[in-house]
Amino acid sequence: MDVTSLLLLLLAALGIFSSNMPITVAMIVLLLLRVLHLNSTFPWLDKYGLTIGIIILTIGVMSPVASGKISIQTLWGSFLNWKSLLAIGVGMLVAWLGGRGAALMGSQPTVVAGLLIGTVLGVAFFRGVPVGPLIAAGILSLMIGKL
Repeated sequence: MDVTSLLLLLLAALGIFSSNMPITVAMIVLLLLRVLHLNSTFPWLDKYGLTIGIIILTIGVMSPVASGKISIQTLWGSFLNWKSLLAIGVGMLVAWLGGRGAALMGSQPTVVAGLLIGTVLGVAFFRGVPVGPLIAAGILSLMIGKL
């Protein structure tokens, strides 16, 4: 077995150990792609995987609005509550950090491995959610002064 497959297997085990299904499933899917010699999918996943993931995440976040669970009145009311206004501001900050992070990850691929490992460890040990690499890269870009 090659080192990359072993690493994916280790990360899957870490996902199982931490009871984190997204990490487990993601690592097993990637491992299966390697074992089944579907290596031609990796360039496609490299190019479109993040975008597809963000689309799916956005669908999940917006589904309460689409289903009517959150009404338009509730959305408009968010502009009248200080906590909701703060949430809007934080959402804008995170989106901006994510944009910086995407740019940093594209221009300095050497930091990607560290960001990914940190995210997986954060998910596994702190019950986090694996949306961290872009935000982490955005914060890193502020720390190292790169655009």
